[in-house]
Parts: sequence; structure tokens; C-alpha cells
Amino acid sequence: MSVNKIDSKDFSVEQLGSPGIVSPLKQANFINDDADVLYPSSSEELAAFSKDNTTNPTFEQAGPRREIFHDPSWTKAAILTAGGLCPGINDVIKGLTRTLILQYKVPVVYGIRYGYRGLIPSFGLQPVILNEENVDNIHESGGTMLGSSRGRQDEEKMVDTLVRMNINILFCIGGDGTLRCAHDIAQVIKKRKLSISVIGIPKTIDNDIGFIDQSFGFETAVYATNPVITAAHNEAKGAYNGIGLIKVMGRDSGFIAAYAALANSHVNYCLVPEEKFQLNGGAPDSLLTSLEKRLAEKQHAVIIVAEGAGQELFAETLSKTDASGNKLHEDIGLLLKDKIQEYFKAKSIEVNLKYFDPSYMIRSLPAFGTDAVFCIMLAQNAVHAAMAGRTDMVVGHWNDFFTNVPISLATRERKKIDLASPLWNSVKSITSF
Repeated sequence: MSVNKIDSKDFSVEQLGSPGIVSPLKQANFINDDADVLYPSSSEELAAFSKDNTTNPTFEQAGPRREIFHDPSWTKAAILTAGGLCPGINDVIKGLTRTLILQYKVPVVYGIRYGYRGLIPSFGLQPVILNEENVDNIHESGGTMLGSSRGRQDEEKMVDTLVRMNINILFCIGGDGTLRCAHDIAQVIKKRKLSISVIGIPKTIDNDIGFIDQSFGFETAVYATNPVITAAHNEAKGAYNGIGLIKVMGRDSGFIAAYAALANSHVNYCLVPEEKFQLNGGAPDSLLTSLEKRLAEKQHAVIIVAEGAGQELFAETLSKTDASGNKLHEDIGLLLKDKIQEYFKAKSIEVNLKYFDPSYMIRSLPAFGTDAVFCIMLAQNAVHAAMAGRTDMVVGHWNDFFTNVPISLATRERKKIDLASPLWNSVKSITSF
């Protein structure tokens, strides 16, 4: 991402109007409206911004305000979840519900079922009334209590539903596609001059939303790879020329694979979408040549590959997209499995390969430890932003601060591993390839 292409105006968060209601919060560390968080994270980036912009870009700092826009007594909020599953969704739903009810005394919180479909009358999906009782234990379970779906719906019809139900705050928990749809809903609301806040909470297990240093569920996903990597390593060491091959999620960004490789140093090869690699065993720096050399020396190897890696190795890549508009990929895990076996069979070299794909097991887990804490804090800051009249924004995190980020900025482009970063240098230093 080029810092010179970003203007400080891109960081401005929309407001429905001037807040004029005293916040009901009694013991809050209120944030001033001019509190901000500097975007450039190094002196080099700061110098580049200062050269090309009169004002250095800053995020608006998230948190409770002394004065709010929406009158809690008259507020009706709605929560929906869209896209694929991710650890921590239920934690966020619970955090939103409890903050709305217990802190702001909001009388009605709807749970919209099956994502944006729940805002389209023709699907016949009745909303759920969320309260302290029915969200009490949901954090113990993975998935989403509200159900999810992919695909766009008619923004005009969805806004009609919000108006008909007198909803004035909509929380959208989801990834890139979900946030883009939330932005479109906010634009229709703006066109109609309605006072409805639309707030996104970033849900992507791949950790690939821009201008946000971490999204919830990612940490749990990295933790969950540990027993799989250990199992793959045990299988590999338990057989002559054993190979443990693990495919993890990471459609366009290889953060899970990279962090998993660092978290469990049994990994010898880490393959990510950001870095192309040669497969052909005839090339001296190819994967298969390196693997043959390692087996000759160590008699075992563990490979972790992100699902979006190596797409250039297929003769024809898929031109289709899923319902959310994400490009579908060929199965790199199965390709590697077949090519590795074919290569060593042609050389009459015995190998024993075990293939692991824990993707759906990982993404359906509940959030663990500090990841669960992160979910609650994201939810709380989302409610604070909504009650203050912010809209068309997503709650983010940057340099140890929670931030309010315009959706248009967060969805500008996917975050990817910088191949010159300390992260990738660390991965390369502990792996064989």
C-alpha cells in the first residue's frame, strides 16, 4: 500500500448530526472529539506523508463521548452477521447487546437472522429480540446464534425494513463484502436524509482488512493450528520420509500460515499468496528440489500452505466468485499432495504423506483468551460510536488504540504480508524454503 496515495480526508468519519444529549454513562473515561491516533507507524512513513500532505492522516480515537446523538430511551438497535464463520462472533453479539442494554439502557435490540437476508421481507425471517438472558452463554459456542449468509441484497429494500421497524442503529459484523454492503446501506440512508447509524465490526479470520492491525478471530485461529501442526509433525517423524502437509485459510493474505509457522516451529515450509514459488523439481530453488534435499538429510518435513497460495501453478484458474464477490480458488492443498507424490514416485523415492485441512474446524471454534477480550472491547467501542451518531464506519485497532475508520477506507484494498517486513523475515529465518 503506497502511503502517497492516501489523503488525510479519507480518514474522516461521517456523523448524522451534532450530539446534544448527555451520555447516561456514569463512570466512563470519555474521549474528546478531537482525540486522534496517528496513522503512520514509522518515522519514514511520517516523512512521506508530511512531504505530500499538508495534514498527517489520523484515525478518530474510539470510545464513549460525553454527549451523544441518539436518545437511548427511543433507540432501537439491530445486529446482523454475514459471510463465513469466525471465532468470536457470539462474543461480539453478546458485547453489543449487553453494552446497549446495561450501559445505555436501550430498550430494544433485534437480532437479524441470516445476515442481510433478514432485512428482506420476502425471505420471511423473523428477527430475534436479544436480551441479557438469551445472550448469556453464547460466548461459549462457536458460530453465530443469528445465522449468517453470503451475497448482496437490495439496499433500498433493506433501508425500507429499517424504517418500518423504527431501527436507528444497525451493527454489521462481517468481512470485506459485508462492510461494502454496509457502506451501500449507509449511502441510501444518507440519500434519504435518515438518522440511522450503520456501524461495522470487522470479522475476517484472514486478518486482511486494511487500516486495521488485527481483526477478531485471527488470534484464536493461530492458536488452533498448534495441535494440527504438532499432529502433522508427529505423523511425519513417525514414518520414513514422512511429510505433513497442512492447508489453512488465507484466500488473499497468508497471515494465519505465517503466524502459525512462528507459533509452532515444527513448520519447515510456509507458502503464502503474497510470494510465488516454483514447484518444478528441475529448478534448483524449487519446492520439490528443496523438499527432496531435506528428506535426504532429515527424513521428515512439515509444510503449511495458505489456501490462496500457488494459484499461478494451475493451468486454468477459476473465474467464478462466491456470493460475496470473493474470487474462488483452486485447491492448492490437493495439488501439492498429488504433485509431491508424483515427483517422488517418478524418482522411486519412498515418501509417506499425510494431508490435513482443519479450515472449517478452526473457523467454527469459540474465541479463546485475549481474543475473546478483544471481541468485547470492539463491541463496546462500536456501541459508543453508534450512540454518538457516527455512521458508515468500522471499529478498528491501531497502535494499541481502538479507532473509528470509514468503511470506504477499510475496504479500499486487502491487507497483505509485506515480504520485506520483520514478520516475513522471521518466517523465512526458521523455515527451509
